[in-house]
Amino acid sequence: MTEAKIDVAAARAHLEAALDAHEQTFETFFFAKFLGLEFSYEPENAADKDKTICCIHFPVTDMVVNPQGALHGGAIASVMDISMGHLLRKVAGPGATIEMKIQYLRPVGHGTAVCKGQFVKKGRGLSFMESRLWGGDGKLAALATATWKMPAE
Repeated sequence: MTEAKIDVAAARAHLEAALDAHEQTFETFFFAKFLGLEFSYEPENAADKDKTICCIHFPVTDMVVNPQGALHGGAIASVMDISMGHLLRKVAGPGATIEMKIQYLRPVGHGTAVCKGQFVKKGRGLSFMESRLWGGDGKLAALATATWKMPAE
């Protein structure tokens, strides 16, 4: 069995592109650029902001897979946390994850993964949120629920 290796030149080019394109702000911070996250919100101009969903599309590449060839669970957790945190900030302002539970349902292979964060219940001090992640095959691969704390005004 031959050990697979990451294309070093491609990894360096990817890292340089993320360094050049990042700004330490929401949606453009370094880790988001490194993962190749693309953000959108549905519906864009919702009358009821509690119904807005944060959608993230990103490529599953060799740089984020585990030795078994599937998207690393830590990368999945990060993107799910980001989907909820960015939605919270857009709708209610900044907040912090108090707790998060993830259920990994199936491995995610190469292709474009999609993650959607939404509110379960939005409060003034605490919000309950969920995030779902689908692999490139369109099958649900992970489900997360989380409690978020908003700073006191």
